[in-house]
Amino acid sequence: MNYGEWLQEWLENYVKFATKERTLRAYTEIVNQHIIPRLGHINIFDLNSIRLQKFITQLLQSGNKKTGRGLASNSVNSIITVLQLSIRTACNVGIIPTNVASGIQRPKCKEKLIECFSKIEQKQIENYVFDSKKSNLIGVVVCLYTGLRIGELLALEWSDLDLNNGIISVTKTCFYGKKSNGQFGRIVDSPKTMSSNRKIPIPKQLTPLLKNYKKSSTSKFFISDKKGAVSMRTYQRNFSSLLEKLNIQHRGFHALRHTFATRALECGMDVKTLSEILGHKAPTITLNRYAHSLLEHKKNMMNQLGKILY
Repeated sequence: MNYGEWLQEWLENYVKFATKERTLRAYTEIVNQHIIPRLGHINIFDLNSIRLQKFITQLLQSGNKKTGRGLASNSVNSIITVLQLSIRTACNVGIIPTNVASGIQRPKCKEKLIECFSKIEQKQIENYVFDSKKSNLIGVVVCLYTGLRIGELLALEWSDLDLNNGIISVTKTCFYGKKSNGQFGRIVDSPKTMSSNRKIPIPKQLTPLLKNYKKSSTSKFFISDKKGAVSMRTYQRNFSSLLEKLNIQHRGFHALRHTFATRALECGMDVKTLSEILGHKAPTITLNRYAHSLLEHKKNMMNQLGKILY
């Protein structure tokens, strides 16, 4: 059996029914675009750690098929994950005697810079949304005060919002991808992780605004337009246009989530509570991601203490 044949069997019988649909799609793309073209023809018994490491080096040097340049470390690490999972499974089921992928050296990944909006920029964004004729832009403010991901926001239905008790139930997310019929479009799936399935309190200042917004809504979706559900790309473009009109430096939609987390820490919210609201697997993830914001908060607290002492 060559490695390409095993990869297809692995995807069909070991990944398909054990992972989220989005994960299956991502693994399938990696297999077809990167692994099979270079390693698929090799007999699975002829794979070894040296051959696999050379493959990783090639990806880092010239793995980008469009430019001929190297792939980013994050992309290569995703490919390594698929290599290791598929070969480990082959070893576990007895197809090969040893796991030759366990020793692959991963490239170091640069920590992504956490970008958030300043308090002044946040106020500008909020004022623009409240004055805008595009009522569905209220989702931008909701993300600023709840930390929702864009996929979670656009998957919300009115039944997920308990406006009387002030609770948002996050039970699904959506993304743009290839459907089972071969066409690309909106796909609704379960949340990113089990911890992403959560309930988020709605700030009481937002509740009357959401109730007024609901009165004018004719859709089951919280964020909608005349066609129904709004696509992620459309909403991202609307957000980019908003920033451009306000002459605010462009940042991705995810910066709204980072802004919420930063403001929450500045207000003194404990990390465990923030982690649960954000849907992180563990508070350590929140700690590592927002360490800079925590340090700034500590500095401010120490400065306030200094004023009391002197």
